[in-house]
Amino acid sequence: MEFNRRTFLETGALGMAAWGGSMADFPLQGKAAGSSSQGSPKDRPPAYPVIYNWDGAPHDYSEYPQSVEQFVEKAYAPMKDTQVGAHFWCTGEHEAKWPSKTIEMAGDSQGRLYDTVRSMRHNEGIRELLRKGENPYAALVKRGHELGMHVYASIRMNDNHFNGLQLEDMAEASIEGLTPLRKRHPEWCLGPRQAPKWFAASWNFAIPEIRELRLQSVTEVCKLADWDGVELDWQRHAFHLPLDDAQRLSYTLTDLQRALRSMTRRLARERGRPFYVAVRVATTMESCRRIGYDLKTWVREDLCDMMTAGGGALTDYGVEVEAFLDLLKGTGIRFYPGFDSGFWGPHQGLKPHREWHEAMVRAAATGYWERGADGIYCFNWHANERTRRPLLTTVGSLGTLKRTDKVYAALHRYIGGWPFSEPKEGNWAGADLHDRLYGETPVALYRTLTEEGPRFHVKVYDDPVQEAREGNLETAELQVELKHRSVKDRVEVTLDGAPLPEPQVRNVAAEDPDNPSDVAEDSWLVWKLRPEQAARGTHLVQVRLLKRDARIRPPLVVQSVEMHLNYRG
Repeated sequence: MEFNRRTFLETGALGMAAWGGSMADFPLQGKAAGSSSQGSPKDRPPAYPVIYNWDGAPHDYSEYPQSVEQFVEKAYAPMKDTQVGAHFWCTGEHEAKWPSKTIEMAGDSQGRLYDTVRSMRHNEGIRELLRKGENPYAALVKRGHELGMHVYASIRMNDNHFNGLQLEDMAEASIEGLTPLRKRHPEWCLGPRQAPKWFAASWNFAIPEIRELRLQSVTEVCKLADWDGVELDWQRHAFHLPLDDAQRLSYTLTDLQRALRSMTRRLARERGRPFYVAVRVATTMESCRRIGYDLKTWVREDLCDMMTAGGGALTDYGVEVEAFLDLLKGTGIRFYPGFDSGFWGPHQGLKPHREWHEAMVRAAATGYWERGADGIYCFNWHANERTRRPLLTTVGSLGTLKRTDKVYAALHRYIGGWPFSEPKEGNWAGADLHDRLYGETPVALYRTLTEEGPRFHVKVYDDPVQEAREGNLETAELQVELKHRSVKDRVEVTLDGAPLPEPQVRNVAAEDPDNPSDVAEDSWLVWKLRPEQAARGTHLVQVRLLKRDARIRPPLVVQSVEMHLNYRG
């Protein structure tokens, strides 16, 4: 299916005649109608304790052919009887999961010949439902409303799951979602010199045809069901403009954001009730600037009703909550910091990994609430009725987070890949380019002239002193992980300026009953803390290198700095 402006003008997303409008209702340049006024708080969506973003996976969670009833049951199993107030349903990436006049249908990119049974179940199951005249999205919205939730269509604006495909290989490649349109127009893609190599095949939104195409397909999605709104997920994946020019070309992303807001306003007027717009952006103002999100203009022109912040590669818990709230002050635009499926990079801690992950999430969520967030956003939390329930029933309020085990940690910046240099290439290289910019770990320890070392900030939002006084706090610990630690290494660690005594040295191997070894490459230094040493507030941890084992080639590395709070009961 070839896309061109004439096709768009003549047929439109659903046929402009059906809308009773024209392209004038969808301006691609200049300010959208009414964009100069701020939205009134009364026109905004309610504050949702938890937003749950489903990526569409339940389409393949049943055997082919999946019924609408099975689909809806799988989708809402994790959310029923939890703190979820809004369900964001991902409607797809490159191919349509609905009868589209704009883009190819799911399965068309591979001629409906699939590499896996899962892909067949997913795509052919959707096509079979549509062939029978079913509307799975209407059923999804209906069930969500019955459960007391708002339901939004979520659209990944520039998803790239092409496994690092390069433009010179595109014509002959057979990859799900790699449509003929993209193959015919590699010049509409970013290319390896304008993006991390892994994302070379991502669309370049500076190209007018790409913005027109996205406007058209998003318009179709918004008409599929009686959604409460739409999420424009700019973060999956966040490479839309040439890296060196993204800030200067940010007006092109704003152009599309204006056009989409104009379309949803028209839809709201036709429905006689609001049609909300959510945007998912990066976690820091600097990252947003680098990617090309002109948030000040988006807010000034009232181009969204809620803003969520998330990483491009798994959870970025370095969200600048205060900066976002300052930006949104007085507008009524809701703000939600987000979690992804996990924390980026390997972690071998003394807690079982699932316990550690849940404690990290609870600690970060507590901090978000305490700092003024409107709720919590959960992305890619694949789940059934059991797997995520401990979190989905607690992260939605400070009351339910109270007296739950937590791990407060210095921000960790794991770099899984880099766009232009060896050897940090391979799977998803560069995906984390804009994430966790201000990470403090990991950092190598080198001798210094003044015997000073790196400093790490751990912010605690519980009140361990009060909890200990009431008999609720069981233990508080500081844990520092040292990579490549030898028994001959000597370091000094201070907490809030006070030297700490000799720590307990522990490692994962010695505490694994199935591991025959007593030692590991990395060691954890552990200190039991008095409640006042772990008191609410920001704690400063400094690590000084006093002596390094000369027999070890790599430097000693501070890998993680964590404060663990464990409660009774």
